[in-house]
Amino acid sequence: MAFAALFISATKLAGIIMTVSIAANAFSFSRYRKKHLRRFDSPIVESSDTLADFNVNGEEEDGFFFGLATAPAHVEDKLNDAWLQFAEENPCHKSEKGDDDMMEADAVIGAADGGSHQAPLARKESSKKKKPLKVAMEAMIRGLQKFVEDESEEETASKEECNHNVAAWHNVPHPEERLKFWSDPDIELNLAKDTGISIFRMGIDWSRIMPQEPVNGIKDAVNFAALERYKWIISRVRSNGMKVMLTLFHHSLPPWAGDYGGWKLEKTVDYFMDFTKLVVNSVSDMVDYWITFNEPHVFCMLTYCAGAWPGGHPDMIEAATSALPTGVFRQALHWMAIAHSKAYDYIHEQSSTLSKKVVGVAHNVSFTRPYGLFDVAAVTLANSLTLFPYVDSICDKLDFIGINYYGQEVISGAGLKLVETDEYSESGRGVYPDGLFRLLIDFHERYKHLKVPFIITENGIADETDVIRRPYLLEHLLAVYAAMLKGVPVLGYLFWTISDNWEWADGYGPKFGLVAVDRANGLVRIPRPSYYLFTKVVTTGKITREDREKAWNELQKAAKEKQTRPFYREVNKQGLMYAGGLDEPTQRPFIERDWRFGHYEMEGLQDPLSRLSRYLLRPFSLRKKRKHKKVNSELVLEPLELSA
Repeated sequence: MAFAALFISATKLAGIIMTVSIAANAFSFSRYRKKHLRRFDSPIVESSDTLADFNVNGEEEDGFFFGLATAPAHVEDKLNDAWLQFAEENPCHKSEKGDDDMMEADAVIGAADGGSHQAPLARKESSKKKKPLKVAMEAMIRGLQKFVEDESEEETASKEECNHNVAAWHNVPHPEERLKFWSDPDIELNLAKDTGISIFRMGIDWSRIMPQEPVNGIKDAVNFAALERYKWIISRVRSNGMKVMLTLFHHSLPPWAGDYGGWKLEKTVDYFMDFTKLVVNSVSDMVDYWITFNEPHVFCMLTYCAGAWPGGHPDMIEAATSALPTGVFRQALHWMAIAHSKAYDYIHEQSSTLSKKVVGVAHNVSFTRPYGLFDVAAVTLANSLTLFPYVDSICDKLDFIGINYYGQEVISGAGLKLVETDEYSESGRGVYPDGLFRLLIDFHERYKHLKVPFIITENGIADETDVIRRPYLLEHLLAVYAAMLKGVPVLGYLFWTISDNWEWADGYGPKFGLVAVDRANGLVRIPRPSYYLFTKVVTTGKITREDREKAWNELQKAAKEKQTRPFYREVNKQGLMYAGGLDEPTQRPFIERDWRFGHYEMEGLQDPLSRLSRYLLRPFSLRKKRKHKKVNSELVLEPLELSA
């Protein structure tokens, strides 16, 4: 009897705890939905022939500009940076060359970049190396990375699967050449110029300028010839009629800095300032917009918390405690904030009153939402780490806030959920133009007291078929225009990117370019239809209803015909996406869902309990679906018959 009474009491207590937990999470989601998922009325007049009309008169201060963006690690050849060394660490097939030959080849590559200083030799790895396993993307972000240290396990794993640091890299021709932007920048510059853009975003690679740690001063550690080469490339940009937006740090830490801990240590701030001063003193009069750091929190997460990018090397304790107030994530971000502030001051000190410089950061934002009732806390945690903290820490040292936006992320537990009814890019980013509008409104509300404008410093999609990219481009521009109509000051929009290139740890798999690249045929460029659509928008400054309907109809036709396209993200049985990319893509169908700006119908929570409650309450629901005007099918013009 005593046992039965104890069992009944325990059951009641469990029931109370479960009820309170469900009620608390339901209340949290109600607040979250009210703040972030509430329907909005689009200010775009969809019946108009011209849906958006950007002021592209670059001569006026209030003019809107278009641009294209790229980065050194994506496009530059003859660059022995951390990414090249990272990609070459775990080849499937060992080279026939000996260790000495490999080191000489690396040194030759370093010297071939036009400098008088030898590049650092590749580091010899220890025989017992920690090897990351595939884990869910969000788990990696939170530092829950697992390691295999037993050599026998490594050998077994290598037989079953070829584990690369960088996917879709070893299986493409001449991956180290990237796009040969260092050797021949005019190919990319001519493609950019022909679109009519006014801003070209590029970067200067820190490791190319400082190939070794300046422990004894910068004089013997600087590649001055490389600095002159960059100066010449920037002059080529300007001679093609484009202004320059220059990035100082774009996810590429010098290998020598990664060896001692990089941004976890204060001395990296001093080294970065040495690099910044060299660049500013050399090209300041040729640069119109400066970006000190590109997506600093993304770099810190994937490098120091997850170890998925080069230069981090976190151990289990460091990874597990990375998100704590004293953890490595906030520690590294702190020093990057200090470095930004110092660089901001120096750039402004060197600019004359006649050529005032504009300095900011490119901040990555994603629209996040919970998959189930118990995922609201995970979304709140993710946003608290990534959305505002870095910008808050440097807000008094910004002339503009750069926004990099690619899509939405649906969080489920410790991972990112692939929602079967949503459209995705090849790299696993959910397509959601409304998210850009919502985030611009949120950021403007938070920082409007600063009176600084916004620039969309990156927006794009990996889509080899080019069927999704065209409506993606137009719908996100409509989101930007709608935000401007609501009072958000947006100076310009930069699309990522010109040509397909090396996409960080995903290698050459995801295709982000307006222009395709035939890597087996001398990197021949093949402009896609989106290249010409982008050109039309840039030159006219307008988005027409006709162009929107045409792009959308082509996507819907592909979806109705059950056509498929490449997808480079691996998904487990629970529908969670892994962080690592694939060497060869799977195929995913196009989705018929209407995700156009202002049309996306937000689904409710998808966990079993929420779906059951929604099913039971559906007969009593008073909510009505919004009605949207149907898209006209393509018109077929026929000749008129005139009677005599």
